[in-house]
Amino acid sequence: MTAGKGRKDLPTMMDVARTAGVSKSTVSRAFTQPGMLGAETVARILEIASSIGYVPNHTARALSTGRYGNVALVVPDVANPFFPPLIRAAQMEADRSDFCVFLGNSDESWRQEDKLVDRFLSQVEGLVLCASRLTDERIRAHALKRPLVLVNRDVPGIPRVLIDSAIGVREAIAHLAELGHKHIVYVSGPASSWSNQQRRAAVRLGARQHRLEVSIVAARVPSYESGRAVVPDILATGATAAIAFDDLTAQGIMTGLADRGVSVPADFSIVGCDDVLGAATYPSLTTVSNRSDETGRAAMSLLLDMLGSRAVGDARVTLDTYLVVRNTTAPPPNRPPAPARAAPPPLIPPRKGEGDAN
Repeated sequence: MTAGKGRKDLPTMMDVARTAGVSKSTVSRAFTQPGMLGAETVARILEIASSIGYVPNHTARALSTGRYGNVALVVPDVANPFFPPLIRAAQMEADRSDFCVFLGNSDESWRQEDKLVDRFLSQVEGLVLCASRLTDERIRAHALKRPLVLVNRDVPGIPRVLIDSAIGVREAIAHLAELGHKHIVYVSGPASSWSNQQRRAAVRLGARQHRLEVSIVAARVPSYESGRAVVPDILATGATAAIAFDDLTAQGIMTGLADRGVSVPADFSIVGCDDVLGAATYPSLTTVSNRSDETGRAAMSLLLDMLGSRAVGDARVTLDTYLVVRNTTAPPPNRPPAPARAAPPPLIPPRKGEGDAN
């Protein structure tokens, strides 16, 4: 048997179509866009394909149709606990339409992100860029080549899914003010991060509303190590509470404070963002909660709509956040106690013959 004859003997999409009594295009949709068909039809086609040994040839499909069956997802730090739930949800959403997800880790570098996107363009039908560090111009340039969706990056004209941290951060400021804190510090994330810009602005606005003094301290990157390293700068501000860019940074701050004998929350209060470590830290972390899994699912759904020729236009999906109060926030130390009332003078009965002149 020659190699050519061997390939010819393999089951084809047309074989599946004949056996199922449907068109070839219906079989193709069952594998690429099952949502366009009835569930029973899809199940029957997949069962027949499995029984005769048919496997979709994505390489051949790409050569003949320009469809690769692949999409790319690029994140700035795959080790950050915020991203695994997002990646998993996006992957599950893509799998429903028989798309494979190529994952790229830019390591917080716009140059690495740009290189990854350039490499992916020749192998994928579309891309999701999470917390992109690229300039608006580079994002628009890439979007001209392939359908593209952004997560936590607001570029008009590009479909995007945004987590509105401002709501939860304002709740955090109100919570700290209610506890009696007068001076707080925001430990910021990457300067190019859209989320960081939103959170920092929300901190400043909330501090003004509650008449709190606010300091800004920059962590090198959002990581445990950076949070731990920046503790001396935090303590130098004189603040009694910190809001960290993310939970990972907050966890590092907690360790750095413990290294210096500063107790949380008795001596210092901490609030994180993302709610991906909250219940796993000790003490459990008060944090601004968001839904990273829903973010990944929504972004991939937008991309698949674009690939299915369903116009999404200037789509801007916004997800809310809220504060989850746990055990890393408390009243500040050495809060002045309520003024003590002066003790009344001892009551001395008047001597006999003394008293009113009247």
